[in-house]
Amino acid sequence: MANTADLIDDHALVTLFKEERTRERAFTQLVQKYQERIYWHIRRMVVEHEDTNDVLQNVFIKVWRNLSEFREESNLYTWLYRIATNETLTWISSKKKRSTVSIDDNVFAEKLVEQKGFDANKIEWKLQQAIQALPEKQRVVFNLRYYDEMPYEEMSTVLDTSVGALKASYHHAVKKVEAYMINS
Repeated sequence: MANTADLIDDHALVTLFKEERTRERAFTQLVQKYQERIYWHIRRMVVEHEDTNDVLQNVFIKVWRNLSEFREESNLYTWLYRIATNETLTWISSKKKRSTVSIDDNVFAEKLVEQKGFDANKIEWKLQQAIQALPEKQRVVFNLRYYDEMPYEEMSTVLDTSVGALKASYHHAVKKVEAYMINS
């Protein structure tokens, strides 16, 4: 059976949100429709569930504050992914700055080992370690393309980068992930 949030299209959600009397209902439906996808988009970058929930909460606070100004020049989910990506990158940068020890991109790969149920011999964990070892920008591009199957044109809007640069970044990320998987 289809979820009621799936029955309302994005344009209708935005329209309902802009009306004071239907704002909360529209926002609730928007959260129901996109929360899981955005959660996993963030989780693949920050690894830990608690941190993901913190970032996700910030994303939806930002969406609540700004949705009435959304001009629908792009798809709603593209706009949401842009907010989620920016909030995640801001969180990662902030965490690096707050740390008393130097944090590099591999710190998130190390967090994987600490996760309950981690088995370094399982291929999915090796894949996650390979992804976490990527430079930040390549990691974001890889996740959007590989997991979210986002077209380069939409990714270009989310990341404010040219399609050509994104294709190159994804290509380099794939090569690094392949090398990691072969050599580990």
